[in-house]
Amino acid sequence: MERKVSKKLYLSILATGLMAFCGIVIETAMNVTFPTLMDQFNVTTGTIQWLTTGYLLIVSVIIPLSGFLKRRFTLKSLFLAASTLFIIGLIICSFANNFSLLLAGRLIQGMGTGIALPLMFNIILEQAPLQKIGFLMGIGTLVTAVAPALGPTYGGLLVAVNWHLIFILLLIVMVFALFIGVYAITQVTETEKIKLDIISWISVALFFAGAILAFNSIESSITNAVIFGVIAILGLIAFTWKSNHSTSPLVNLSIFKVPSFSLLLFGFIIFQMLIVGSAFVLPNYLQIVNQVNSAAAGLLLLPGAALGAVLAPISGKLYDNLGPRKPINIGLGFQVVALFLLFITAMTAPAWLIMVGYILFMLGTGFAMGNIMTSGLSQVTKELTPDGNAAFNTLQQFAGALGTAIASLVLALSQDKSDYLHSTAVGAQHDFLMLFIMLIVAIISINMGLSKLRDFSEKIDG
Repeated sequence: MERKVSKKLYLSILATGLMAFCGIVIETAMNVTFPTLMDQFNVTTGTIQWLTTGYLLIVSVIIPLSGFLKRRFTLKSLFLAASTLFIIGLIICSFANNFSLLLAGRLIQGMGTGIALPLMFNIILEQAPLQKIGFLMGIGTLVTAVAPALGPTYGGLLVAVNWHLIFILLLIVMVFALFIGVYAITQVTETEKIKLDIISWISVALFFAGAILAFNSIESSITNAVIFGVIAILGLIAFTWKSNHSTSPLVNLSIFKVPSFSLLLFGFIIFQMLIVGSAFVLPNYLQIVNQVNSAAAGLLLLPGAALGAVLAPISGKLYDNLGPRKPINIGLGFQVVALFLLFITAMTAPAWLIMVGYILFMLGTGFAMGNIMTSGLSQVTKELTPDGNAAFNTLQQFAGALGTAIASLVLALSQDKSDYLHSTAVGAQHDFLMLFIMLIVAIISINMGLSKLRDFSEKIDG
């Protein structure tokens, strides 16, 4: 079947992209609402954090099902299921007047996001012509990379008015996306009557839940952290064993036998941790160290997020015309400069310098992130593309949760209530150093992956 860029393809990407954007933007938008919500609901930091941690846990558990769901159900039915769940979750949060109800709404939203995220990339990889893959994947990455960066701005502006508006405005966007998707999403492949490997799903859920809870427990209880860590390891061992002995595995692990795919995926995971980690540290730095309010902190981070959004599809065009190496390494170069600048100035940085550092950081994100994912997915056969897409999207969400947990832990370990401002600056500097070291590891992994790229372009057009 010859692939063409049609109006319905663009509208399908728009509909699924808006849904994924809504799901991701709330992740970091909620961070700036925590002080307000803690006061209103009279709960601790550890409790309020579950609004994000619980959400990411649900997303991480649902996304591994994406390969099975794509083969078993039509794209439109998956879109309708995801939209319905997300809209129900938004309605609950829009009217929530206690913590339990708000958390329930967030968990339901997580189910919708878990279905929605892989859907967008599956449509692009399955229906877009080869010469447009980079550009359209760039647009897809605009959602997954820029939404976390826009979150603090979006949340910071609205929490000053009424935090319920964070959900109410997204509800309007979701209804709009629902109508577009129902009209535009088209099925181009036959569904298959396959069975779900429930044991593998439970095993991978235990791994993700255990790993995230282990990092979240380090500060309060080393014993609990070890217990959760053991659960995570056992879950991973069980998942690997079951996948290797199943005729219809949840995720075909043979994708990890491709060195270029695995190296690029590893670099991508670290890249996501950098994005979410910085989205956690910088709003805290601006509000605590620079003493700006949440709305001003959000506005200071807006230029960087906007530039990242603009560059994502442009860098995809560069991928189509020049290949992956140049745009990816340009982006990595920007991020090296940004994190080094933030590290050396962390103790005394004024707000405008934080803004400049974030602009450079998001320039790097716009150039590199989508192209890393596109390059990685180009390394698996057409039959294994859903598995590769599931791996990227699942581990991206897991990396987001992990990045937030680690950045939060490093900052919290440095903070001292007797000198909160100075100790927060110290903690931020430690975070920037950690992120810089992680970036160097990502650069090595990504360039090793790029050096091993193989030409698999024929698998896209079938």
